[in-house]
This record gives sequence, structure tokens and C-alpha cells, in this order.
Amino acid sequence: MWGMLIPQQPHRALIALDRPTNDSGVGLHGVHQFCHQIRPDGFPVAFGHSSRSGVESAQRPVTPLTEGGVRLRCLWTRVGPADRMPRMHSDHSRPFRPYERVLPVFLLTAIAIAAADVTRVALPGGGLPEREPAAVGMSAERLSTIDRVVRRGVDAGGYPGAAVVVGRKGFTVWSRGFGTLDWSAKARVTAQESLYDLASLTKVVATTTAIMVLFDRGQIDLDAPVSRYLPDFQGGLRDKVTVRHLLTHRAGLPAGRELWRIAKTPAEARAAVLASAVKCTPGACYEYSDLGADLLGFVAESVSGQRLDTFLESAVYSKLGMQDTYFRVPMADVSRTAPTEIAPPRGYPLRGEVHDENAFALGGVAGHAGLFSSAADLSVFAQMLINGGSYNGVRIISDTTVALFTRRAAGHRALGWDTCDGGAGCGQFMTERAFGHTGFTGTSLWIDPDRQMFVILLTNRVHAARARRPSKVIADVRNDLADAAVLAVMDDPEGVRAMPASFRADVAQDWNRPLRSSRTASAAARRRAAAAKRAAAARKKTSSAKKPAASGSKTVKASAKQAPAKSSAKSSASKPRSAGKSTPKATAKK
Repeated sequence: MWGMLIPQQPHRALIALDRPTNDSGVGLHGVHQFCHQIRPDGFPVAFGHSSRSGVESAQRPVTPLTEGGVRLRCLWTRVGPADRMPRMHSDHSRPFRPYERVLPVFLLTAIAIAAADVTRVALPGGGLPEREPAAVGMSAERLSTIDRVVRRGVDAGGYPGAAVVVGRKGFTVWSRGFGTLDWSAKARVTAQESLYDLASLTKVVATTTAIMVLFDRGQIDLDAPVSRYLPDFQGGLRDKVTVRHLLTHRAGLPAGRELWRIAKTPAEARAAVLASAVKCTPGACYEYSDLGADLLGFVAESVSGQRLDTFLESAVYSKLGMQDTYFRVPMADVSRTAPTEIAPPRGYPLRGEVHDENAFALGGVAGHAGLFSSAADLSVFAQMLINGGSYNGVRIISDTTVALFTRRAAGHRALGWDTCDGGAGCGQFMTERAFGHTGFTGTSLWIDPDRQMFVILLTNRVHAARARRPSKVIADVRNDLADAAVLAVMDDPEGVRAMPASFRADVAQDWNRPLRSSRTASAAARRRAAAAKRAAAARKKTSSAKKPAASGSKTVKASAKQAPAKSSAKSSASKPRSAGKSTPKATAKK
């Protein structure tokens, strides 16, 4: 432990708590915790070299600790050996005064120990603690199937890389990064650090969770009309739409609208969502709807009085220590974010910017898409739900609310969440109580509370996919991943199941036929070369066919001029000329 306390007016304190160090003297994973006091003007005292220092830290609340009358805030940053002693200068720092003295380090130790006794702080960015699979009743040998399955997806060109975390009984048992963030083979994927666009996982990790928190507080009635919270959403069948209808995708709303085409500003996009027509009687029909999720986001904002991302940060993410989960990726974190693709209306490759066009039209913060996160952060979120709404001694949601929202409500849908019906990317072996969701960019999160386990897969399959059918690749990998994780459970009350002779990814049906590495020359390139060769041969054949036709037409024309006029000279001369002129024109058109 090291650090210093410099008394000033107002007081400012800096404490650094090292994790266990390795042989090089750098903290485990190069992670250190900094605690500092908030200034009277509301800004935390800036210090050090990190992506979350200074003013940027002020925008991102972190776990408060208290020691006597001193209020501290702590955050974790990743530093190298050169940065172990943070520099105490910033735009908000006062100049150093000679009479200010550094107090003994043992005082820092006492403060740190006292602070640690007050609040047990989760380790942001690091996910759950790790444990050997055997310690939680799982087989490491069977879990190794995951590596083969996920790598086959990379080799087939379905996605450039992936982050996978499997957890059970409160621990991470399998955490891997595969491939690279893009096809350049430069930035390797890690489950702890790499960030991915979650796409529709936003619906549950963000929007549904916000509704759960507000429902738990008694601020939302699930059976109340949406117009109670959104007065602009009324008229006709809209008046019959309830919050529950939105959560189960039975509000009668269409799947979506091209907001990015009809709106020039986020305000106009919001108005377009509120003006969406209800196509059928609410409750009588089912259609998976992004618009419904956007309306839920608006409801959460209306009730909480905060923007959706701000509310979630204060009510959920900061309390769980999820420091890598946000709607708008900070510039400092863009380099470790997996890119997606060029999406309208933007004409440039997207990295650290939401892939979904309508979420972009809504300003990047939307109920249906826009959230970014890491597999490690999501593991903490999943464990919170397995625990019945609490994690590390911090209660986020009541256990009754978690149970209500995650059980089947209408068809295969729960409230906001989806349930496992064997075809949603959760494999064949999860229990009936399993719930989760998928994302268009190639993400998924599945939780089996009966087995106290979860499975997380993050990819960017929309990034220049090289497979013929990347959607089929990701669908098979999702199911294989879930199956491999469940089949690795060796203390299942239902008994240990036999491993299949092959998984979907081993067969690779309708992937690339046959499965081949994305690093080799693709079949598409060979097809293009063959097509070009055939086209050249066809042009050569056409060119050679034109020459006889042209000489033949001249012969006909000459004969016509020399033919004697037996009847009318005018008519007998004009007919052959007409025929002679038409032949070259028809040939040219061909």
C-alpha cells in the first residue's frame, strides 16, 4: 500500500490500494484503486494519468467510502510501472504551497483500513473472482469444447473475435478471448478489457433493468396505461397500451421505423416514436418491437426524472462496479472497442459508436440499443440476478421483482427478457427457468438460475463478416456454447449427460461449405475470378460472331443494288435496302 495525504482547504486525499503484485512489481492486471475527496464545487480532485481522471471522472459516479467526516470516492484504473505515482496536477488543482506537508504513510494505512471496514467495494472491470471448474462442480475438459466451437466461428469468417465468460455459483470458471477486435490481427480480444456493442442486449441490461428498479420502488404500475407516464403517447389504440404490453412485445406496435430517414434531430426521432401507430389491439398480437423498447426507455426517464444512461449509472452500474458499461464510449476506450461496420446514415466505419441506425438517430441513448460493455462487467450483472437482485452486499432489485420479470409471462417471453425455448441461442439443455437475450451484433447473455450459472458471448459478427451466412454461424455458436457449458456441469440433479459426438460448429452446415480458414483465399474470390474468365470468353465469342454477320449484310446489300427491276423499280430497290440496313442494327444491340 502506498499513497499520500496533503491537507489543504478544502481537504483533498489520495489513497492507492494495490492488488497483489507480480514479480515485476506491477499490481495484478496492473490495477490500482484511487480514493479521493469531492471538492465543494462538485468536481473530484483530478490526479494521475488514466482514462478516468479529472473532469471525466466527475461524469462517472463511483463507489463512495466514508471515514469519519471525510467523504471519499474510489475508482480503478489500469496503469503501468511508469504511472505508479500519480501526478497531482490538473486544471482544477491549486498550486503547490511550501508549507503544505505530507503526512506519514501509516496514517494512510489507518484510513484505508477503516474505509475498507465501512464498505466492501467490488472490483470494477475485473468481473467475478475466478475458481477452478472442479471447485464448483464442472468439468474443465468438457468446458474446453467452448474453445473449439468459438474458434471455428472465427476460422469460418463469422466474426473476427469473441469474448466468452461462463460462471457458476458466484465464480468465473471459464473466461477467454478469441481472435482479434477486427480482421487486422493486431488487437487481441480479452474477456476483461474488450468492449462490444451489445445491440438488443440493451433491452434487458439497460431498459428492462431500469423498469425493474422503478417498479421495485413502487414508482411504476405495470398495468397502467403508458399514457400515464408519457402524455404524448395517446389517442386511439395507444390509450390501451400498458407497460406490461411493452415488456412482452404485445403492444401492437410495428417492429420499427426508419427514424434515421425521417428525423434530423434526436427530438424529432423521439416524437416519431411517440407518434407510432398501434396496428392491432394491445395484448392480442405479438411482434418483437424496437419501438416498444424505446417507449419503455422514455417511461423510465419520465418517472426517474433523469436520462436513461444517467439513471442506470447511479442506480445500477456504479453500485455493481461496472465501470466498462455505458452508452457513449469515452474516447480513451475506443481503441479497445470492437468495430462494427459502415451503417446508414453514416458513411464511415463505426467504432465506439452505436451500430443501430435508429439508436444513433435518438442520440446514442435508446431503449432498444446503444449500450456497450465487456464480458467481465456482464458477469457481475448476471451474478446479481442469480443472487436475486443483490451483489457483494449491495441490493439493486428485490428478489420478488427479479422472479416476476424473469418468468414466462406471454408465450415464450418474460417481462422484457426472453426465455429458453431451444431455438433462441440457449441450446437444448438449460432449464425451464432459464432466461436471457441476444443482440444483432452477435451478442448473447443466458442465465440458468436453477444451476446458478450464466453464459456470455460477445462478438462483432457484423464487422465485414467473411462467411457466406454469418447469421447461421453465430446462431450455431451461441447454441453450442450454451450446450457445452451445461454439459460441463457434473453435479446436476438430473444426472450427467453424455457429450455429443459433434457440435453444430463441427458440422458447420450452411456456413461456408466446406469450412475453411478466413485467412486463406476465400471461395468468393475464386468465384469472382471464374466469372471474369467466363465473361472474357463470352466477349471473345461475341466479337468473332459479329464479323461474318457484317460481311453477309454487305453481300445482301450489293446484290440488291444489282437486281433487275421486274415490277416497280422503286419498290424492288427499296425492300432490299431496308433489309440490308436492319441487319447491322440488330447485331449491334445483341
